[in-house]
Amino acid sequence: MTDAAPGPAEPDHDERGGIRTTLAGLTTRGRSFFAAGVAAAVCAYVLGQSDLLRVGLLLAVLPLVCALFLHRTRYRVAGSRRLSPVRVPAGSEARVQLRMDNVSRFPTGLLMLQDRVPYVLGPRPRFVLDRVEPGGRREVSYRVRSDLRGRYPLGPLQLRLSDPFGMCDLTRSFSSSDMLTVVPRVEPLPPVRLTGESAGYGEGRQRSLALAGEDDVIPRGYRHGDDLRRVHWRSTARYGELMVRREEQPQRARCTVLLDTRGVGFLGAGPDTAFEWAVSGAASVLVHLLERGYSVRLLTDTGGVVPGEGADGFAGASQQSADAAGLLMDTLAMIDHSDGTGLSPAYDALRGGAGGLLVAFFGDLDEEQASVAATMRRRSAGAIAFVLDDGSWNREPTDVPGPLDKGGDPLRVLREAGWTALRVARGASLEDLWRQADRERTGLTATGTSGEGTGS
Repeated sequence: MTDAAPGPAEPDHDERGGIRTTLAGLTTRGRSFFAAGVAAAVCAYVLGQSDLLRVGLLLAVLPLVCALFLHRTRYRVAGSRRLSPVRVPAGSEARVQLRMDNVSRFPTGLLMLQDRVPYVLGPRPRFVLDRVEPGGRREVSYRVRSDLRGRYPLGPLQLRLSDPFGMCDLTRSFSSSDMLTVVPRVEPLPPVRLTGESAGYGEGRQRSLALAGEDDVIPRGYRHGDDLRRVHWRSTARYGELMVRREEQPQRARCTVLLDTRGVGFLGAGPDTAFEWAVSGAASVLVHLLERGYSVRLLTDTGGVVPGEGADGFAGASQQSADAAGLLMDTLAMIDHSDGTGLSPAYDALRGGAGGLLVAFFGDLDEEQASVAATMRRRSAGAIAFVLDDGSWNREPTDVPGPLDKGGDPLRVLREAGWTALRVARGASLEDLWRQADRERTGLTATGTSGEGTGS
């Protein structure tokens, strides 16, 4: 949640406008009273009627007093906004709470609030608040909802003040605003055993050079905090500096989620398109594997990665996993079609990786791009592909995803390269496809086409 601490706002351009801006806020009634008062005062002077002069002064001064009162009041009202949550899945609601504080020694008049929101979040919320006592506060709330991913600004808040006599209306705009992030929907996935991924903290874990574990014959330079019992004296004498024996520890399981964003690979726009399904599927797999301790990274067809991502991706099962999931969701919230037509940049990015499980969400694949995708299998210990081609996506929804179409050219090319390739039809459930991928890979392992590894 975000909360702007209430307090007097700094004067804006309207306040520096002085009396001119204040008089511009006079309503038709206020202007009429002022004109009538001036006319009565002139007539009283001409006719020598003192009683009429007092009436004219009263009529002319009343709208001016109301305008001056509102002019002082609008800069003595503080506004704040609280958004909960600041990150919401597509199709879910977020609650926005507005708070108005009267920090002056005088009560306010009628307050009319309007918060600016993008049209995709719904109509602009408007509220009417009655008199707010000195030091008092009022709170109102409204809900916003969007079926489209993205980041949407909320605010600034506009405040319209009116006096009890209806002589003057003044508008005040606050400068603060908040940002609502609508992230892809995440579908819970079952903890199946997908064989073939990079070894990690499971049965088939490997070991890598680090700071704890069994000794390695290759020494390294001494670092502050190293145990002196690890000093390798022979290497110390050889290199002329203090050297210690390297050690090793288990290597964390790794996974790369590849999201195809090519504009030529997906057609249509909206919340029910194949591209949105692919984005939601990538988000679900990333969150699922993060929760199970994997080091995950997000890769697109352009070769781009998430800012702040380490060499091995984001580490799961740690205190930073929630922050990592947030960064990944923020990236997927803003991701859009790319102008690229090929998958070669993604292949080049995978060549520098450390292997592990590869889960890809592809759009339409022609023969050339299917061949490029097939070569990516060599850089991973296991590979699963969800292919959302236009032909199958435009079919009628099915309750159960259909079996793998081995006759389809892209799927055949991927399977011959060692991929577990599944066609995704409209209405398919990622949970069912996830289980089907496990069954497909289990069958491959049984026939000896895939090595052993740990599961997710």
